[in-house]
Amino acid sequence: MTYQSNCTLPKEILEQLAGEGLDALPEMIRVLINEAMRLEREQHLGAGPYERSPERRGHANGYKPKTVKTRMGEIEFAVPQVRQGDFYPDALEKGLRSERALTLALAEMYVQGVSTRRVATITEQLCGTAVSSMQVSRAAEKLDEVLEAWRNRPLGEIVYLYLDARYEKVRMDGQIRDAAILMASGVGRDGKRRILGVSVSMSEAEQHWRLFLESLIERGLQGVRLIISDDHSGLRKARQALFTGIPWQRCQFHLQQNASQYVPRRKMRAEVAADIRAIFNAPDRVQAERYLNQIVSRYADVASELADWMEAAIPEGLTVFDFPEAHWRRIRTSNMLERVSQEVKRRTRVARIFPNSLSCLRLVTAILMEISEDWETGRIYLNFNSG
Repeated sequence: MTYQSNCTLPKEILEQLAGEGLDALPEMIRVLINEAMRLEREQHLGAGPYERSPERRGHANGYKPKTVKTRMGEIEFAVPQVRQGDFYPDALEKGLRSERALTLALAEMYVQGVSTRRVATITEQLCGTAVSSMQVSRAAEKLDEVLEAWRNRPLGEIVYLYLDARYEKVRMDGQIRDAAILMASGVGRDGKRRILGVSVSMSEAEQHWRLFLESLIERGLQGVRLIISDDHSGLRKARQALFTGIPWQRCQFHLQQNASQYVPRRKMRAEVAADIRAIFNAPDRVQAERYLNQIVSRYADVASELADWMEAAIPEGLTVFDFPEAHWRRIRTSNMLERVSQEVKRRTRVARIFPNSLSCLRLVTAILMEISEDWETGRIYLNFNSG
Protein backbone atom coordinates (compact mmCIF):
# COMPACT_ATOMS: atom_id res chain seq x y z
CA MET A 1 0.00 0.00 0.00
CA THR A 2 1.32 3.46 -0.89
CA TYR A 3 0.72 6.78 0.83
CA GLN A 4 0.97 10.38 -0.24
CA SER A 5 4.34 11.91 0.51
CA ASN A 6 2.81 14.81 2.43
CA CYS A 7 1.11 12.54 5.01
CA THR A 8 2.32 13.52 8.50
CA LEU A 9 1.41 10.29 10.27
CA PRO A 10 4.28 7.86 10.95
CA LYS A 11 4.50 5.15 8.32
CA GLU A 12 4.36 2.35 10.90
CA ILE A 13 1.03 3.68 12.22
CA LEU A 14 -0.41 3.83 8.71
CA GLU A 15 0.73 0.29 8.05
CA GLN A 16 -0.80 -0.86 11.30
CA LEU A 17 -4.11 0.87 10.50
CA ALA A 18 -4.16 -0.78 7.09
CA GLY A 19 -3.55 -4.20 8.61
CA GLU A 20 -5.63 -4.00 11.77
CA GLY A 21 -8.25 -1.34 11.04
CA LEU A 22 -9.99 0.08 14.12
CA ASP A 23 -8.11 -2.31 16.39
CA ALA A 24 -5.03 -0.17 15.83
CA LEU A 25 -6.66 3.00 17.20
CA PRO A 26 -5.34 2.63 20.79
CA GLU A 27 -1.77 2.40 19.51
CA MET A 28 -2.34 5.32 17.15
CA ILE A 29 -3.66 7.43 20.01
CA ARG A 30 -0.69 6.45 22.18
CA VAL A 31 1.82 7.52 19.52
CA LEU A 32 0.03 10.79 18.69
CA ILE A 33 -0.52 11.85 22.30
CA ASN A 34 3.09 10.99 23.18
CA GLU A 35 4.32 13.12 20.30
CA ALA A 36 1.99 15.98 21.27
CA MET A 37 3.28 15.86 24.85
CA ARG A 38 6.89 15.81 23.68
CA LEU A 39 6.36 18.92 21.54
CA GLU A 40 4.48 20.60 24.39
CA ARG A 41 7.46 20.03 26.68
CA GLU A 42 9.79 21.60 24.11
CA GLN A 43 7.55 24.68 23.99
CA HIS A 44 7.46 24.81 27.78
CA LEU A 45 11.26 24.62 28.02
CA GLY A 46 11.83 26.98 25.11
CA ALA A 47 14.34 24.63 23.50
CA GLY A 48 14.63 21.21 21.89
CA PRO A 49 16.78 18.30 23.12
CA TYR A 50 20.46 19.29 23.56
CA GLU A 51 19.70 22.70 22.02
CA ARG A 52 21.60 25.65 23.44
CA SER A 53 19.34 28.65 23.64
CA PRO A 54 19.16 31.80 25.82
CA GLU A 55 15.37 31.29 25.91
CA ARG A 56 15.68 27.88 27.60
CA ARG A 57 13.61 27.77 30.82
CA GLY A 58 14.62 24.35 32.14
CA HIS A 59 15.75 20.87 31.19
CA ALA A 60 14.01 17.65 30.23
CA ASN A 61 14.15 14.75 32.65
CA GLY A 62 13.04 11.67 30.73
CA TYR A 63 9.58 10.13 30.68
CA LYS A 64 7.26 8.55 33.21
CA PRO A 65 4.78 5.82 32.22
CA LYS A 66 1.12 6.54 32.94
CA THR A 67 -1.78 4.18 32.24
CA VAL A 68 -5.04 5.93 31.38
CA LYS A 69 -8.45 4.29 31.13
CA THR A 70 -10.11 5.44 27.90
CA ARG A 71 -13.22 4.44 25.96
CA MET A 72 -10.95 2.13 23.94
CA GLY A 73 -9.43 0.44 26.97
CA GLU A 74 -6.28 1.12 28.97
CA ILE A 75 -3.47 2.95 27.15
CA GLU A 76 0.00 3.50 28.59
CA PHE A 77 1.48 6.89 27.73
CA ALA A 78 5.01 8.20 28.18
CA VAL A 79 4.54 11.46 30.08
CA PRO A 80 7.47 13.90 29.58
CA GLN A 81 9.14 15.11 32.79
CA VAL A 82 11.18 18.23 33.54
CA ARG A 83 13.75 18.65 36.30
CA GLN A 84 11.96 21.61 37.84
CA GLY A 85 8.74 19.59 38.25
CA ASP A 86 6.42 22.46 37.18
CA PHE A 87 5.17 20.87 33.96
CA TYR A 88 2.23 18.62 33.13
CA PRO A 89 1.05 18.28 29.52
CA ASP A 90 -2.34 19.69 28.58
CA ALA A 91 -2.71 16.82 26.12
CA LEU A 92 -3.65 14.56 29.04
CA GLU A 93 -5.70 17.16 30.91
CA LYS A 94 -8.83 17.35 28.75
CA GLY A 95 -11.11 14.41 29.35
CA LEU A 96 -9.44 13.51 32.64
CA ARG A 97 -10.83 16.28 34.85
CA SER A 98 -14.07 14.48 35.66
CA GLU A 99 -12.26 11.20 36.34
CA ARG A 100 -9.88 13.05 38.66
CA ALA A 101 -12.80 14.76 40.39
CA LEU A 102 -14.56 11.44 40.87
CA THR A 103 -11.38 9.96 42.30
CA LEU A 104 -11.19 12.83 44.78
CA ALA A 105 -14.81 12.41 45.78
CA LEU A 106 -14.27 8.74 46.53
CA ALA A 107 -10.98 9.47 48.26
CA GLU A 108 -12.60 12.07 50.50
CA MET A 109 -15.25 9.55 51.49
CA TYR A 110 -12.51 7.07 52.31
CA VAL A 111 -10.41 9.54 54.30
CA GLN A 112 -13.37 10.89 56.27
CA GLY A 113 -14.40 7.40 57.30
CA VAL A 114 -17.83 7.43 55.67
CA SER A 115 -17.06 4.94 52.94
CA THR A 116 -18.48 1.51 52.44
CA ARG A 117 -16.29 -1.48 51.59
CA ARG A 118 -17.27 -0.98 47.94
CA VAL A 119 -16.07 2.65 47.96
CA ALA A 120 -12.82 1.67 49.66
CA THR A 121 -12.18 -0.97 47.00
CA ILE A 122 -12.81 1.50 44.17
CA THR A 123 -10.60 4.08 45.87
CA GLU A 124 -7.73 1.61 46.12
CA GLN A 125 -8.05 0.85 42.41
CA LEU A 126 -8.08 4.54 41.48
CA CYS A 127 -5.72 6.05 44.02
CA GLY A 128 -3.47 3.21 45.15
CA THR A 129 -3.46 1.31 48.40
CA ALA A 130 -2.64 4.27 50.64
CA VAL A 131 -4.73 7.43 50.48
CA SER A 132 -3.96 10.20 52.96
CA SER A 133 -5.89 13.39 53.65
CA MET A 134 -2.82 15.38 52.56
CA GLN A 135 -2.78 13.65 49.16
CA VAL A 136 -6.46 14.38 48.69
CA SER A 137 -6.05 18.01 49.75
CA ARG A 138 -3.14 18.65 47.37
CA ALA A 139 -4.88 17.05 44.41
CA ALA A 140 -8.11 18.91 45.12
CA GLU A 141 -6.36 22.27 45.40
CA LYS A 142 -4.77 21.95 41.96
CA LEU A 143 -7.98 20.81 40.28
CA ASP A 144 -10.16 23.39 42.05
CA GLU A 145 -8.09 26.25 40.65
CA VAL A 146 -8.91 25.15 37.10
CA LEU A 147 -12.59 24.52 37.80
CA GLU A 148 -13.12 27.76 39.69
CA ALA A 149 -11.52 29.76 36.88
CA TRP A 150 -13.94 28.10 34.44
CA ARG A 151 -16.97 28.81 36.65
CA ASN A 152 -15.99 32.49 36.86
CA ARG A 153 -15.04 33.05 33.22
CA PRO A 154 -16.66 36.01 31.36
CA LEU A 155 -19.85 35.17 29.46
CA GLY A 156 -20.98 37.89 27.02
CA GLU A 157 -24.00 37.74 24.70
CA ILE A 158 -26.29 34.72 25.02
CA VAL A 159 -29.41 34.71 22.84
CA TYR A 160 -31.23 31.71 24.31
CA LEU A 161 -30.82 30.89 28.02
CA TYR A 162 -31.75 27.44 29.36
CA LEU A 163 -32.19 26.83 33.11
CA ASP A 164 -32.72 23.57 34.98
CA ALA A 165 -31.84 21.75 38.20
CA ARG A 166 -31.19 18.23 39.42
CA TYR A 167 -30.49 16.75 42.84
CA GLU A 168 -27.56 14.86 44.35
CA LYS A 169 -27.22 13.34 47.80
CA VAL A 170 -24.66 15.25 49.88
CA ARG A 171 -23.55 14.83 53.48
CA MET A 172 -24.14 18.11 55.33
CA ASP A 173 -23.74 18.65 59.07
CA GLY A 174 -23.72 14.92 59.68
CA GLN A 175 -26.91 14.33 57.69
CA ILE A 176 -27.49 13.13 54.13
CA ARG A 177 -29.50 15.72 52.22
CA ASP A 178 -30.70 16.29 48.67
CA ALA A 179 -28.70 19.23 47.32
CA ALA A 180 -29.96 21.15 44.29
CA ILE A 181 -27.55 21.42 41.36
CA LEU A 182 -28.56 24.60 39.53
CA MET A 183 -27.39 24.66 35.90
CA ALA A 184 -27.49 27.17 33.06
CA SER A 185 -26.65 26.68 29.40
CA GLY A 186 -27.11 28.91 26.39
CA VAL A 187 -26.68 29.52 22.70
CA GLY A 188 -24.50 32.44 21.70
CA ARG A 189 -24.67 34.65 18.62
CA ASP A 190 -22.20 32.28 16.95
CA GLY A 191 -24.82 29.53 17.13
CA LYS A 192 -22.73 27.38 19.49
CA ARG A 193 -24.01 25.87 22.72
CA ARG A 194 -22.13 26.30 25.98
CA ILE A 195 -22.58 25.56 29.66
CA LEU A 196 -22.72 28.92 31.42
CA GLY A 197 -22.64 28.05 35.09
CA VAL A 198 -23.38 25.64 37.91
CA SER A 199 -24.09 25.96 41.62
CA VAL A 200 -24.73 23.56 44.49
CA SER A 201 -27.50 24.90 46.74
CA MET A 202 -29.66 23.69 49.60
CA SER A 203 -32.79 23.84 47.45
CA GLU A 204 -34.46 25.50 44.46
CA ALA A 205 -35.84 28.28 46.62
CA GLU A 206 -36.03 31.76 45.11
CA GLN A 207 -33.02 33.04 47.06
CA HIS A 208 -30.77 30.31 45.66
CA TRP A 209 -31.91 30.78 42.08
CA ARG A 210 -31.56 34.54 42.49
CA LEU A 211 -27.96 34.27 43.73
CA PHE A 212 -27.12 31.92 40.85
CA LEU A 213 -28.68 34.16 38.18
CA GLU A 214 -27.04 37.23 39.69
CA SER A 215 -23.66 35.52 39.39
CA LEU A 216 -24.29 34.97 35.66
CA ILE A 217 -25.16 38.64 35.19
CA GLU A 218 -22.07 39.75 37.14
CA ARG A 219 -19.96 37.65 34.77
CA GLY A 220 -21.29 39.63 31.80
CA LEU A 221 -24.37 37.68 30.68
CA GLN A 222 -26.29 39.94 28.31
CA GLY A 223 -28.42 40.00 25.17
CA VAL A 224 -30.83 37.29 26.32
CA ARG A 225 -33.89 37.19 24.05
CA LEU A 226 -35.61 34.10 25.47
CA ILE A 227 -35.43 31.99 28.64
CA ILE A 228 -36.39 28.31 28.44
CA SER A 229 -37.16 26.39 31.64
CA ASP A 230 -39.70 24.45 33.66
CA ASP A 231 -42.17 26.28 35.91
CA HIS A 232 -40.57 25.96 39.34
CA SER A 233 -41.89 28.64 41.70
CA GLY A 234 -38.46 29.65 43.03
CA LEU A 235 -37.01 29.91 39.53
CA ARG A 236 -40.06 31.81 38.28
CA LYS A 237 -39.76 34.48 40.98
CA ALA A 238 -36.00 34.88 40.54
CA ARG A 239 -36.35 35.05 36.76
CA GLN A 240 -39.08 37.68 36.91
CA ALA A 241 -37.04 39.80 39.33
CA LEU A 242 -33.76 39.72 37.40
CA PHE A 243 -34.88 39.32 33.77
CA THR A 244 -37.92 41.57 33.74
CA GLY A 245 -39.46 41.87 30.29
CA ILE A 246 -37.53 38.98 28.72
CA PRO A 247 -39.88 36.39 27.15
CA TRP A 248 -40.16 32.98 28.78
CA GLN A 249 -40.77 29.67 27.06
CA ARG A 250 -42.18 27.08 29.44
CA CYS A 251 -40.78 23.68 28.52
CA GLN A 252 -43.37 21.89 26.39
CA PHE A 253 -42.10 18.48 27.48
CA HIS A 254 -42.71 19.29 31.17
CA LEU A 255 -46.05 20.88 30.33
CA GLN A 256 -47.22 17.64 28.73
CA GLN A 257 -46.12 15.73 31.83
CA ASN A 258 -47.83 18.22 34.16
CA ALA A 259 -51.14 17.74 32.33
CA SER A 260 -51.47 14.16 33.61
CA GLN A 261 -52.09 15.51 37.13
CA TYR A 262 -55.34 17.07 35.96
CA VAL A 263 -56.73 14.24 33.84
CA PRO A 264 -59.68 12.77 35.81
CA ARG A 265 -59.65 9.32 34.18
CA ARG A 266 -56.70 7.21 33.07
CA LYS A 267 -58.35 6.31 29.76
CA MET A 268 -58.39 10.01 28.83
CA ARG A 269 -54.62 10.44 29.04
CA ALA A 270 -53.81 9.40 25.47
CA GLU A 271 -56.50 11.72 24.09
CA VAL A 272 -55.32 14.68 26.20
CA ALA A 273 -51.70 14.07 25.20
CA ALA A 274 -52.66 14.03 21.52
CA ASP A 275 -54.62 17.28 21.91
CA ILE A 276 -51.69 19.05 23.57
CA ARG A 277 -49.31 17.83 20.85
CA ALA A 278 -51.69 19.20 18.22
CA ILE A 279 -51.48 22.62 19.87
CA PHE A 280 -47.69 22.57 20.11
CA ASN A 281 -47.30 21.31 16.52
CA ALA A 282 -49.54 23.97 15.04
CA PRO A 283 -48.09 25.87 12.05
CA ASP A 284 -48.26 29.23 13.85
CA ARG A 285 -49.42 30.92 17.05
CA VAL A 286 -52.84 31.88 15.69
CA GLN A 287 -53.66 28.29 14.83
CA ALA A 288 -52.23 27.04 18.14
CA GLU A 289 -54.48 29.41 20.10
CA ARG A 290 -57.46 28.33 17.99
CA TYR A 291 -56.79 24.67 18.80
CA LEU A 292 -56.38 25.57 22.48
CA ASN A 293 -59.75 27.37 22.66
CA GLN A 294 -61.52 24.45 20.96
CA ILE A 295 -59.93 21.88 23.29
CA VAL A 296 -60.65 23.91 26.43
CA SER A 297 -64.29 24.21 25.40
CA ARG A 298 -64.51 20.45 24.80
CA TYR A 299 -63.13 19.59 28.25
CA ALA A 300 -65.00 22.29 30.18
CA ASP A 301 -67.88 19.96 31.14
CA VAL A 302 -66.15 16.55 31.35
CA ALA A 303 -62.85 17.67 32.97
CA SER A 304 -63.25 21.20 34.28
CA GLU A 305 -60.01 21.16 36.32
CA LEU A 306 -58.05 20.11 33.26
CA ALA A 307 -59.74 22.79 31.13
CA ASP A 308 -58.90 25.52 33.65
CA TRP A 309 -55.29 24.35 33.88
CA MET A 310 -54.87 24.20 30.10
CA GLU A 311 -56.32 27.67 29.65
CA ALA A 312 -53.83 29.12 32.14
CA ALA A 313 -50.71 27.02 31.50
CA ILE A 314 -50.60 26.03 27.83
CA PRO A 315 -50.12 29.64 26.55
CA GLU A 316 -46.84 29.73 28.51
CA GLY A 317 -45.55 27.08 26.13
CA LEU A 318 -46.45 29.03 22.97
CA THR A 319 -43.82 31.80 23.23
CA VAL A 320 -41.70 29.80 20.79
CA PHE A 321 -43.99 30.92 17.94
CA ASP A 322 -42.67 34.48 18.31
CA PHE A 323 -39.19 33.35 17.23
CA PRO A 324 -37.74 32.11 13.91
CA GLU A 325 -39.41 28.89 12.78
CA ALA A 326 -36.01 27.33 12.07
CA HIS A 327 -35.30 27.55 15.83
CA TRP A 328 -38.57 26.13 17.15
CA ARG A 329 -37.44 22.55 17.60
CA ARG A 330 -34.40 23.62 19.63
CA ILE A 331 -36.07 26.19 21.90
CA ARG A 332 -39.49 24.65 22.60
CA THR A 333 -38.16 22.51 25.47
CA SER A 334 -35.30 22.46 27.96
CA ASN A 335 -34.27 19.03 26.68
CA MET A 336 -30.76 20.31 26.00
CA LEU A 337 -30.16 20.55 29.75
CA GLU A 338 -32.20 17.41 30.45
CA ARG A 339 -29.70 15.40 28.42
CA VAL A 340 -26.83 17.10 30.23
CA SER A 341 -28.50 16.18 33.51
CA GLN A 342 -28.66 12.54 32.46
CA GLU A 343 -24.95 12.55 31.64
CA VAL A 344 -24.18 14.08 35.05
CA LYS A 345 -26.30 11.39 36.70
CA ARG A 346 -24.48 8.65 34.80
CA ARG A 347 -21.12 9.90 36.06
CA THR A 348 -22.10 10.83 39.65
CA ARG A 349 -23.96 7.65 40.55
CA VAL A 350 -20.62 5.95 41.27
CA ALA A 351 -20.11 8.24 44.25
CA ARG A 352 -23.77 7.93 45.32
CA ILE A 353 -23.36 10.13 48.42
CA PHE A 354 -20.91 13.03 48.28
CA PRO A 355 -18.92 13.71 51.45
CA ASN A 356 -19.55 17.47 51.18
CA SER A 357 -20.97 20.08 48.82
CA LEU A 358 -17.52 21.11 47.51
CA SER A 359 -16.82 17.56 46.40
CA CYS A 360 -20.16 17.48 44.58
CA LEU A 361 -19.52 20.85 42.93
CA ARG A 362 -16.06 19.72 41.86
CA LEU A 363 -17.22 16.62 40.04
CA VAL A 364 -20.28 18.22 38.43
CA THR A 365 -18.21 21.21 37.28
CA ALA A 366 -15.60 18.91 35.73
CA ILE A 367 -18.29 17.01 33.82
CA LEU A 368 -20.01 20.18 32.61
CA MET A 369 -16.68 21.73 31.62
CA GLU A 370 -15.92 18.77 29.35
CA ILE A 371 -19.42 18.85 27.82
CA SER A 372 -19.14 22.58 27.17
CA GLU A 373 -15.72 22.22 25.53
CA ASP A 374 -17.13 19.56 23.20
CA TRP A 375 -20.06 21.84 22.31
CA GLU A 376 -17.92 24.90 21.69
CA THR A 377 -15.53 23.02 19.42
CA GLY A 378 -18.31 21.10 17.67
CA ARG A 379 -20.95 21.91 15.12
CA ILE A 380 -23.23 24.94 15.12
CA TYR A 381 -26.43 24.27 17.07
CA LEU A 382 -28.54 27.13 15.66
CA ASN A 383 -28.02 29.29 12.61
CA PHE A 384 -28.77 32.96 13.28
CA ASN A 385 -27.85 34.08 9.79
CA SER A 386 -30.76 32.34 8.08
CA GLY A 387 -33.23 32.48 11.00
